[in-house]
Amino acid sequence: MADPSADSTPFFSDDVEGDESGEAGPESESPQEEEPASGVSNCRAKLTVGVLCLINLLNYMDRFTVAGVLPDIEKYFSINDGTSGLLQTVFICSYMFLAPLFGYLGDRYNRKIIMCVGISFWSVVTFASSYTPKDHFWALLVTRGLVGVGEASYSTIAPTIIADLFVKEKRTSMLTVFCLAIPVGGGLGYIVGSKVDDLAGDWHWALRVTPVLGLVAVFLLVFVVQEPNRGAIEAHPEHTLHRTSWLADMQALCKNPSFMLSTCGFTAVAFVTGSLALWAPAFLFRAAVFNGEREPCSGDSCSNTDSGDSCSNTDSLYFGIITCVTGILGVASGVEVSRRLKRWTPRADPLVCAFGLLMAAPFLYLSIVFAQASTVATYVFIFLGETFLSMNWAIVADILLYVVVPTRRSTAEAFQIVLSHLLGDAGSPYLIGVVSDSLKREESYMWAFRSLQLSLLICSFIAVGGGAFFLATAVFIEKDRLLAENYTPSDDAPIVVPKRGRSTKVPVSSVLI
Repeated sequence: MADPSADSTPFFSDDVEGDESGEAGPESESPQEEEPASGVSNCRAKLTVGVLCLINLLNYMDRFTVAGVLPDIEKYFSINDGTSGLLQTVFICSYMFLAPLFGYLGDRYNRKIIMCVGISFWSVVTFASSYTPKDHFWALLVTRGLVGVGEASYSTIAPTIIADLFVKEKRTSMLTVFCLAIPVGGGLGYIVGSKVDDLAGDWHWALRVTPVLGLVAVFLLVFVVQEPNRGAIEAHPEHTLHRTSWLADMQALCKNPSFMLSTCGFTAVAFVTGSLALWAPAFLFRAAVFNGEREPCSGDSCSNTDSGDSCSNTDSLYFGIITCVTGILGVASGVEVSRRLKRWTPRADPLVCAFGLLMAAPFLYLSIVFAQASTVATYVFIFLGETFLSMNWAIVADILLYVVVPTRRSTAEAFQIVLSHLLGDAGSPYLIGVVSDSLKREESYMWAFRSLQLSLLICSFIAVGGGAFFLATAVFIEKDRLLAENYTPSDDAPIVVPKRGRSTKVPVSSVLI
């Protein structure tokens, strides 16, 4: 008699599990060679990653466009540092609190449809925010908060789709490409925001670029991206991994030390990047005024020309270029160093993340301190600090995917977003602004620079703390990875038994005698 498990054997064989593409080995003549376990062809899988990278780039481009024109926004609405910091805080809070909802939905329903709806909503709201009148700053805050709806629907789901398309080193490579869109998109946000502001003479136009591109991305998402089979490519077909309740998922995640500690380390990264994203261009502008290299911004509005104008967004342009370059260098070098280090230790990923944060801390400190003496030295230290800071982006995403089982990944992504943003960049821009305002002894350009300089020094110490969390992650990473790879349902998992002519799922304990 034939073995009843023969049909599922290729999914569990060592040859298939070791194959990076998730397809059958070259010796196999089975149908799985033509159709991968994910249900998506290799060509379609690569196109899917390309579309997801484009959307990720647009998300971060939109997020940092506001920071690129922040001096103009402050002047337009006549607001101080603390109030302008709320723009980033409101957006992150909305994004953070909605992430668990989309994480729950992403583990249970069609992820492609969820992303299409969310990104369409994000594009419409972003476009609407560009028409905020001068006396209604609250309206800009509300619309920036609603933008978080679209980003939450995407960021919690996109990495899990990549995880269901690729495994092992190929997955790491695809996550590297995906995460490159974070610093590149952020840098383009500064560049596009500042240049559109300069050309149009109105910062409102800077917010109208990404919505149009967002609708194009939705079109590509509909016709290019295909929903893969959840977890099938990892020798854990979906029918062998039953879904548990949200509470059970959260309990399992909280008992996963590698996930929790790496999330705490990433929280430190979010705190530092959130602070720098909003305040670095404004700080560089104030440093130039303090050093006598530029005249203070004056007048009722900014004319935004590069020829000697005091309200020029040149600092945003330069910082955007630095963010793009350092992001590419940091993400690529972090993955490559980790890959080489894995030949010697399976703890390479958290060790590289710790190294990046611990090296970024002194360079960020020096960039802030040297701003009062040398603009060139400031840019050099920012370049080095951001390069080391960017080393962890792809690695942290990969850690989450290989220490968490497939049916909990969207929930894990959502939980990591909530915690990292709640204690990280949700409050850090506002905190830096409030501390800056509290340190001012008088309303002068000297104190505007000094107070912001002292408040930004907080970032260096937070980076050191993040490095410590990643060092702690290295202690547990090997054990938790093996547990996720060898995960099997509990003895009380649902099984299928006949009932009145139909099959139904019941707990094992209910049929055991």
